[in-house]
Amino acid sequence: MAVSPRMEQLRRGSEHSAWQRPYLNIFKHFRVEEWKRSAKEGDVAALTDTRMKGTIYRIRGSNPASSYLQLPRAGTQSLGLTGRYLYLLFRPLPRKHFLVHLDVTTEENQVVRISFSNLFKEFKSSATWLQFPFVCGAASEGTARRGVPGAAPGDARWTCLVLDLPSILALYLARSYSHLRGVKLCCNLLVKNLCTSDLLFEPGVTLARARLGDRSCRGVAPMPRELAFPVPKGQKWHDLYDYIRFPSEGPELLHNSIQKSFPHPVAGDQVLQEPGHPPTQLVTRSRAACDLPPVQQMSSPKAVPRRCPVVTKSIPEVHLAVPGPGGAVPAADPVLEEKLHSAGDMRQPLPLSADGIHVYAHQRRVQTARAVPGSQEGLVPDPILKLRTIIGFGGCSTKWALWTRDSTAVVYPCHAVIVALLLQTGEQRFFLGHTDKVAALAFSGSGSVLASVQAGPRGLGRLWDFPTGTCLSLFKTHLHGLVSLSFSHSGAVLCGVGKDVHSKTMVVVWNTAQVTRGGGVTVLAKAHTDVDIQAMKIAFFDDTRMVSCGRDNIRLWRLRSGALRSCPVPLGEYHALEFTDLAFEEGPQQEPEDRALFVCSRSGHVLEVDYKNVCVRSARRLLPAQPQEDGQEQAGSSSGPGIAINSISMSSSFCATGSEDGYVRLWLLDFSAAVLEAEHEASVSCVCISPDGHKVLSTTAAGSLGYLDVQARDYSTLMRSHGGSVLGFSLQGKGGHMATVAQDSTIRVWDLASRQQLYDFSAAEETPCTVAFHPFWKMLACGFDSGVVRIFNLAASDLLLEHKQHRTAVTGLTFSPDGNLMFSSCLQGTLALYRLVAQKIQVLRVLGNVVARDGGSGVDTLVLSGDSRLLAFVGPSKYVVTVMEACSLDELLRVDISILDLHSTILDSAVKVCFGPVPQGELLVSTSSNKILVLDAKTGRLVREVSPVHKLSCSSLALGKDGQYLLTAGDKVIKVWDYRMRFTINFQVFIGHSEPVHQVAFTPDQEHVISIGDAIFLWDFLAPPPVKSSPGRARSPVSTLVLGSDRSSEKPKDGSETPRQTVPLPLLSSPPCLDISSVHPAGFQSISSESDREEEAELPGSSRKVANEHRDASVIVVESDGNEEPVVRPRVRQESSRSPEKTANEPRKGTRAPKCCIRPDSYRHFTPRFKASVLPQSFVSPPAGNEVLKLKAVIGYNGNGRGNMVWNPDTGFFAYSCGCVIVVEDLHSGSQSHWLGHAEEISTLTLSHHAQVLASASGQKDGDSHCQICIWSTQDGACTAELFHHETQVQALAFSWDDRFLVTIGDYSDQTMALWSTHTYELVLSTCISEPLHDVAFSPFSHQDLACVGRGAVTFWVLEQQEAAVRLKVHRAPAPDVLGLVELTSLCYGAEALLYTGTNSGQICVWDTETNSCFMTWEADEGEIGVLLCRHQRLLSGSNTKRIRLWSVGSVQELRLKGPNARSGSVLLEHEITLDGTIVSAAFDDSLEMGIVGTTAGTLWYINWLESTSIRLISGHKSKVTEVCFSPDESHCATCGEDGSVRIWALGSTELVVQFQVLNQSCQCLAWKPRPVGVWPRPGESQHVVAGYSDGTVRVFSVSRTEMELKMHPHAAALTAVTYSTDGEMILSGGKDGIVAVSSPRTGMTIHVLADHKGSPITVLQCTRKQYHELGVEGGELWLAASSDRRVSVWGSDWLQDKCELLDWLSFPAPAGPEGLDSLPPSLAAFCPWEHGVLVYVGFGLQKEALFYSLRKKQVLRKISLPAFATSLSLSPAAPFMALGFSDRLLRLQPCPAGAPQDYAGHDDTVHLCRFAPSGRRLLTASHSAVLVWELPGA
Repeated sequence: MAVSPRMEQLRRGSEHSAWQRPYLNIFKHFRVEEWKRSAKEGDVAALTDTRMKGTIYRIRGSNPASSYLQLPRAGTQSLGLTGRYLYLLFRPLPRKHFLVHLDVTTEENQVVRISFSNLFKEFKSSATWLQFPFVCGAASEGTARRGVPGAAPGDARWTCLVLDLPSILALYLARSYSHLRGVKLCCNLLVKNLCTSDLLFEPGVTLARARLGDRSCRGVAPMPRELAFPVPKGQKWHDLYDYIRFPSEGPELLHNSIQKSFPHPVAGDQVLQEPGHPPTQLVTRSRAACDLPPVQQMSSPKAVPRRCPVVTKSIPEVHLAVPGPGGAVPAADPVLEEKLHSAGDMRQPLPLSADGIHVYAHQRRVQTARAVPGSQEGLVPDPILKLRTIIGFGGCSTKWALWTRDSTAVVYPCHAVIVALLLQTGEQRFFLGHTDKVAALAFSGSGSVLASVQAGPRGLGRLWDFPTGTCLSLFKTHLHGLVSLSFSHSGAVLCGVGKDVHSKTMVVVWNTAQVTRGGGVTVLAKAHTDVDIQAMKIAFFDDTRMVSCGRDNIRLWRLRSGALRSCPVPLGEYHALEFTDLAFEEGPQQEPEDRALFVCSRSGHVLEVDYKNVCVRSARRLLPAQPQEDGQEQAGSSSGPGIAINSISMSSSFCATGSEDGYVRLWLLDFSAAVLEAEHEASVSCVCISPDGHKVLSTTAAGSLGYLDVQARDYSTLMRSHGGSVLGFSLQGKGGHMATVAQDSTIRVWDLASRQQLYDFSAAEETPCTVAFHPFWKMLACGFDSGVVRIFNLAASDLLLEHKQHRTAVTGLTFSPDGNLMFSSCLQGTLALYRLVAQKIQVLRVLGNVVARDGGSGVDTLVLSGDSRLLAFVGPSKYVVTVMEACSLDELLRVDISILDLHSTILDSAVKVCFGPVPQGELLVSTSSNKILVLDAKTGRLVREVSPVHKLSCSSLALGKDGQYLLTAGDKVIKVWDYRMRFTINFQVFIGHSEPVHQVAFTPDQEHVISIGDAIFLWDFLAPPPVKSSPGRARSPVSTLVLGSDRSSEKPKDGSETPRQTVPLPLLSSPPCLDISSVHPAGFQSISSESDREEEAELPGSSRKVANEHRDASVIVVESDGNEEPVVRPRVRQESSRSPEKTANEPRKGTRAPKCCIRPDSYRHFTPRFKASVLPQSFVSPPAGNEVLKLKAVIGYNGNGRGNMVWNPDTGFFAYSCGCVIVVEDLHSGSQSHWLGHAEEISTLTLSHHAQVLASASGQKDGDSHCQICIWSTQDGACTAELFHHETQVQALAFSWDDRFLVTIGDYSDQTMALWSTHTYELVLSTCISEPLHDVAFSPFSHQDLACVGRGAVTFWVLEQQEAAVRLKVHRAPAPDVLGLVELTSLCYGAEALLYTGTNSGQICVWDTETNSCFMTWEADEGEIGVLLCRHQRLLSGSNTKRIRLWSVGSVQELRLKGPNARSGSVLLEHEITLDGTIVSAAFDDSLEMGIVGTTAGTLWYINWLESTSIRLISGHKSKVTEVCFSPDESHCATCGEDGSVRIWALGSTELVVQFQVLNQSCQCLAWKPRPVGVWPRPGESQHVVAGYSDGTVRVFSVSRTEMELKMHPHAAALTAVTYSTDGEMILSGGKDGIVAVSSPRTGMTIHVLADHKGSPITVLQCTRKQYHELGVEGGELWLAASSDRRVSVWGSDWLQDKCELLDWLSFPAPAGPEGLDSLPPSLAAFCPWEHGVLVYVGFGLQKEALFYSLRKKQVLRKISLPAFATSLSLSPAAPFMALGFSDRLLRLQPCPAGAPQDYAGHDDTVHLCRFAPSGRRLLTASHSAVLVWELPGA
């Protein structure tokens, strides 16, 4: 009979697809987790979901094109799956959009793409593409809009989607389906599985019930186990999950939509349903096939009440009625929505459109209360931890390690976890499920099934599908103490040897043939034996034959008829040997039984056994290698001990042995010689040759795992581990290194990234107890059981210090978070405090019996608060928790834990303590009764209690830095808690440890969690990063309430999806730390989340949508003279410049509010320093040529600026900014010239390319509403033009390479870019930018091209000039998706067509400017890159890690031109230099060999790459300068600052000579020791400076010897004033508490303490030398003290006679309350040098004036009116001048007693210091961190 071609094709197709029946698990079949036959892009991860009880795949991302999972890997391949139904088990991520693409092939070999997404608004179709909208349902349907596509609801459920692919093609395209070609799952999905089948599976139905319902006859079957969702006992499938079948089958045409609705069936339709099972849902079609439906989730309904419940064997089909004709109601019609939401009676049908349907479905329970953040059921995401790395090996035994079949990975046990380690990448896969230590492992011959058995009384075994990691079967082994496990080559038989309950040796054989088909494991045979068995293996050629060896025996076993029998091999003279391992010979023999069997022994003998004839063929004894000696020996014929062999492995070319002496040896097959050896530190437990024969795996008894590369003759260590339980750990710095201490008496240091051990410490006859890393230095402290604390320097690998403050074992050891203090405790309860000075540790205090003796040990025994102020521990008894002041060990609080629970019948004791967030001041205490008590750290009050925490007591607890998450460890589990306990379930539990967890903690960056016990576990912490906020926001609960109240009017944003935020920039009149609840600047906009951006992309005309769909459409044209307003709007008004000579058009005022008040996450973006001062209302300029003061030098560089230093190597022009002054310095002579024109802090500078013009920018000037840009001539320093356009700050400036144009960009609040003509300095055009920009640069190869960098993109601009008109073409190129959400922070042009950009995450991107695309990125630094410079083939980068790096980028151009065919595509790091602060500016020569670099520390460095040197050019204070003074000879001056530094400067060159630094203290005052009267200066004379600090100490420094000579502590409060007596023999110091102390620098003793000013800070101390008999007192010295309460005391002293007498007491009146003043001005007084017996006073009073008071007449002689209250005062010793500083940035020189004052500019903040030199020829002034040196030429 003839067969048609079509029938033949169907028959062949049926045969071809037989392997796909009854269903095909796509993920399992194609081994998705190996990523060999599948592809992933973006954030795609495999997770273990506890609810789903298996592995799920999470796909996250905002862009479907960059976040997806694809099958098959290449688009040219095909899956070839012919199943009718495609099952997708998935769950959309809440509030996100997802997309799924299915590529199917028709019978005509045409590929059709079927796509569905909740992003689609309507159905679209073409000949090759079908797009279906997907309407997500919610668990609470009452709050969801029905039938409207959109983002998934917050409670979206797991869904089983069934797509009938042939029906879709037939109904919508009239084509015949052939097979499924490919699947692409894109963005924001959780996917459990993907399957195809010809059967229709129905969920929630068992096989028995399916047969009862006769579903099998209709092609309906119960869900297979791999497709089933877990259903807890007592619940129903349809109550937990959603089931969708699309398209639904029915007798009529398709309907236009599938929607959830809740009508009752029409009259006459009888519904019969099985109890607890939903009826079959059908849909009817009422429109043409071209009106196609969206796909929407449908949950099967619950059972409805009925009068007569009937159980039937079949369920009749129920056709759903369609309402009568009517007008169509739009989906968003409010009337319809009201009816949908108000439908209370579900029995009444709802009116829908004529083409609508009714679906019989019950409405789920509706949540009427509106959800607020924090109301979800538990922590998100779930799980919040993902196991990343395990450091450890072994546990039960160290002899089990296996190769995978392809020799690319190693599988080994680590206690209760099985680890698969990929050699090439170091990636680990985990097989979790065992509850005790894994005793043995075995692979099937194909390597697809892995067998494992755990130790312990239960002896459970597991079989794993190795490619997927799923557990196929769990079975009882009935064995204890398993010693051997072997899999047959076919994988059908498994054999194990161990002990039974009576401790007799038993061999068990299991049948595993049905495991891969869904079956179980059954016992084939058991046998007891009296012989010893050390190893047993199944013969590779016969599943029923085994071989075993042990002490005194080698036996052959056979399984026959359910019985296991054995026979011994006759051993003859070798019968007394102890055999340890065996291996079959590998080779090409025809008969497998002819292959020999090799058995090794502890005596060194290797026996070759003839398996077929059951006899010993030969015996060899292996000896250690000796010169000229044959290795082949017969037993008995050799002398000396043999090699004790523990393991043997055979390959076709060599044999490997592992022996007790620690050697792995490779032998020739005849054992004539050892060809290769590898020595280990301990005996080798196991050797295993890889299947490809190129590597030999070895394990040691010490817990190390590694392999020997035979071809390369190289050994690689894969893993090391402690020999006992890990007791504690400590992390270094950012978490890169970790130190652990364990029961094996060793301390080890690990690199967490590579899992490699770096150091191993041990002490003879001592056991380490605890370790602690210094937070900043490479210093490790270790405590031992002898009581000794040793400190090691890891950089030099040597012992630094050793302290013996304890006599018993050290139980606690820790450093303070700031690194200044160290604490230790011991078993006797002793507590020691140490201080670190220059990496040396000094003992400060030791207390006895304060720490609980039974309080345990570990790193967390002693805990400190985050601000290093408080220390807490359990003690002096276990029932008490003590809080001390960390720096002094003064007890602050003691809480008795045992009395907090009045109802408890037992005494509760404390176990561990932990500090909460610093602002909240809470202390957490875990107790023995399984509680966590949260106490107020100040009062001890119980705030709240958490119970129960663990089954047993909590052994460790740690809180994240942000205070949101709490970690606890107890028993063998870890719990992650919501610290604020906001949810229904406030914790998640994680298993994996087989022993109790001793410690758990976050890494410093809070991206990982580390737990230790049996091994070291590193977990990924998946919680969204916290949103950064201001200090006020963090402290104030009001701000939280205010933000929460806005939810009614503003859609909540997902904080996890937004970039990191910083504090909104306060207004200039605002203080720097206002509560954010009270700050709402105009135009405030929060950063949008990804979902918001996706909604924007859907709007018509959105630039985002254009940029995403059509690349070329992102080019936007901007014209300066156009009539039509473009997307990037130009400023039509001609906002021009004005010159000093004439005023041009006035700038715009109030045209728009700032666009953004959220500062970008980039240090490169300029933020002006907060200033409380204002500009002066009046200014008395001195007449030209009559200036008394001349600015001589400026000390300092403004490290707060950005790009505020320029240097031209050709002309030598060098300039930088300090405050509002531009300093132009000659690098050869060091002379300075100063350009004064700005009134505010200068943000940035730029130099034209011909070095003739300098442009500078600052904030608003003289009440202007716009920023000031000054144009300077570098020839004469004249300001030739002033430009006013930007409203807030100018971020960057750049000249075009032909110097025809100047481009300026505003900051994040301004968001404008302006283009200026350099011929007229008129504004050419201006554009508004949608996002903040950070930097701008012109192309050196095209004068019309420039580029800007900002948030996540590079903007390329092209200038097109036609006559007078200028056009701008704009192209926005987004950053590569692999970088995620980043800020592009810096840029520079390289070689032709190359542009380099830096990011705030440390990458450098290389762009092709011809295609405007990025073709290369690399990790260039660990922090943000803010500076980039490129010259020829070298690139310089500077970052906030304080590093500058020099890169060789010569190969980048070749990579751009040739792509992957380039010979080299790498960049090389040539040099690296670390400086003292974040890099903010840089200028280099054309070869990048030398240049100048500026840092935030206020330093300019000279860099020479050839010599690898860095030299300070310019130095300055970073923080506020608190005092200045001259040396007696005026050759030097001294300054001190809030940073604790005292700096000595050479006035001639303004160079820093020496710096004295005191850590963690602020230096408030200083004075230079005067020269004795009548003594000529000697060349070697020592000069001294005295300084007072915030801790109440006084330090005397020797300038000549550059050391501290004396330290005194005369004050309990911070010092505010200090001075020397006129002869330098006494030091007078005043404190914040008003106490004045007189101390001797010779003896260090305090002689006098004066409390007359007590209660008010001392502001001035001054001494003068005169004979004062006429004033009524004796003595040669007069001194005064002024305090802030407007009181001045005058004293007469004779220090040699020990006399100090009060001469006068002055008190100056003041109004009741200051008006218009934020703070009171200081009270200042000074003796008048030119008028004896008179002092001058300025301060807050009734009038703004200076008072001259006569000590003789006891009255005010005269008054001089002042423009404001003075903030500083100094009187010239040489001429009658008085220098005064004011808060309005004014310096006034006032002639006395009368004369015209002169005002001088140059300060950008309050002039808070004025000091004349002893000769009166110089004047020092200070404004914040800037120090100005003035000269008085006529003085």
